[in-house]
Amino acid sequence: MAPKGKSGKGSSKAESADEKKLKPANVIKTRHILCEKHSKAMEALEKLQAGAKFDAIAREYSEDKARQGGDLGWKPRGSLTRVYEDAAYALQPSTVDKPIYTNPPIKSSFGYHIIMVEGRR
Repeated sequence: MAPKGKSGKGSSKAESADEKKLKPANVIKTRHILCEKHSKAMEALEKLQAGAKFDAIAREYSEDKARQGGDLGWKPRGSLTRVYEDAAYALQPSTVDKPIYTNPPIKSSFGYHIIMVEGRR
């Protein structure tokens, strides 16, 4: 499942064109906010849309062991769940101050993920 939007500001045709111009990558550095309940993920999403830093919201809301700002580090293709990877590899890299993230959250067997990508190689 590919992300439907990029941020609380909505997506435009220009952003869609940028997504198609992503260079192929075999390794990505991601952060995520993982919530078991959809309502909690939506609450975190609202704070991001209001301009909060991604890592701060991850520390407050994420329910997994990557609570250090949601940082999962560098992961090679094939090491994450398929739905997570599909969404992550479709995102442009961004920063925690101005994140580009999956909106709506991505559902996996672990719960609901709000994903951002910090780097690609």
